[in-house]
Amino acid sequence: MMNFRTDMAVERRDLYKKANDIENEIDGIETEEETVDNNIKVSRVNVTNENGEQAIGKKKGTYITIDIKNLKIASEPDIQKASEVLTKELRNLVSKHAGPQDPLLVVGLGNIYVTPDSLGPKVVQDIDITRHIMEYVPHAIDKDARPVSAISPGVLGTTGIETLEILKGIVDNIKPKLIIIIDALASRSMERISSSVQLADTGIVPGAGVGNKRKEITIETLGVPVIAIGIPTVVEAATIAADSLDLFIKKLQEEAKSNEYLNKIQEEDKYEMIKEVLTPSDYNFIVTPKEIDELIENMSSIVARGINFAVQKENN
Repeated sequence: MMNFRTDMAVERRDLYKKANDIENEIDGIETEEETVDNNIKVSRVNVTNENGEQAIGKKKGTYITIDIKNLKIASEPDIQKASEVLTKELRNLVSKHAGPQDPLLVVGLGNIYVTPDSLGPKVVQDIDITRHIMEYVPHAIDKDARPVSAISPGVLGTTGIETLEILKGIVDNIKPKLIIIIDALASRSMERISSSVQLADTGIVPGAGVGNKRKEITIETLGVPVIAIGIPTVVEAATIAADSLDLFIKKLQEEAKSNEYLNKIQEEDKYEMIKEVLTPSDYNFIVTPKEIDELIENMSSIVARGINFAVQKENN
């Protein structure tokens, strides 16, 4: 299998097609795209069989990517619109795996003290928790509300406990019908950093995109369906170099359109070439943009609102 170094299914599909010179769709992969407005686009990748699984290294299931432009300068209406799109897509996934009043557990992965990895814990802080209210003061909440609980389990380096081990104990005790898990991802595109949201109903393998794979959190390991919401917050130095070289070549091509050598370089996978040079010297850093604080705040707001509205009845 290819070394994708990205958690995004839509990127893996594109990389596989490019590497294997495939013009049409990959066998076992179905793709659909929808333009919501000038700033928001939705891509849906369905992995339908084992060939699709092997091609992009993702389990059979649905992978939805919401791309949001200009998030660095997003206004309140922009954030609200993005959260509404997320609500719609997430509600459809939730309804496939849980009834309207089935209990849900929201899990925020990551380290709140490391900004690019703090998305999950920040989202959990803004989730509307209802399980305890329904149990102890049921008259204070709509009788048709859904029991929602949430946890931010921290990271192995500070707890000494695998996230899967923590979640197994929680699942055994509170018995949710569905888990929604939020985590930061790695991308192979600078444009996607904190500007894309991926939803998947196949669970998650924490750390897979940055070469620090932990135990997977899936229906197979927990016995409960798992919807993963991921947002890319980091890229490798090799990705930045490859993307920058693409821009450089494009500029030169505008001045020398017939240069066959430049055309050849642009068609090749520069990421692997650059990574091969950087890795032996430990220079293939994991990089995040300087505006990451603002981007995380905007994205955590979008995701929290999307979850809050998606998991409760539409008239609540």
